Amino acid sequence: MANDQFDFSGAREEADGLSDVLAELEQRSRSFGSALTGALTSAVRGGKGLEDILRSAGLRLTEIALSAGIKPLEGAIGSLISGVSGGVKAFADGGVVSAPTYFPMAGGTGLMGEAGSEAILPLRRGADGALGVAAQGGGAMNVVFNVSATDVESFRRSEGQIAALLTRTVRRGQRGL
Repeated sequence: MANDQFDFSGAREEADGLSDVLAELEQRSRSFGSALTGALTSAVRGGKGLEDILRSAGLRLTEIALSAGIKPLEGAIGSLISGVSGGVKAFADGGVVSAPTYFPMAGGTGLMGEAGSEAILPLRRGADGALGVAAQGGGAMNVVFNVSATDVESFRRSEGQIAALLTRTVRRGQRGL
């Protein structure tokens, strides 16, 4: 029955986030209404024409829109700066990134961990110059060959192929591939 219970902590966080968004939208709509009311009031008091009223209201609405549009950008830049200036974690021995994380690249900025956990695997060159994931340990390895033969004679004919496969496998193991 424990598996049938719903984890409400994630839903609570989403609801809180939605509540914040709705509160911000309400504040923006109040700013919009206030800007429009202010423009109309000053027009009536000052005897301004319709063109001046619309220009004034348009400028104020543009300021509100720009403020709303720049806010997420400010947050992204802030998190990027805090991520870069915060603690630096080295991954020379590999590791796991389990949350969205920005990292610098030659052509800009990369993002990892955005769709769940991702592994970082160190690469090393083998004796033959091939680049690959380095395996630690160096213990014994089991190699299994499955041979299908219709009779003893066909099995004897495949012995050369099996020996060649086994030799290649051992050499790869010695090179650390």
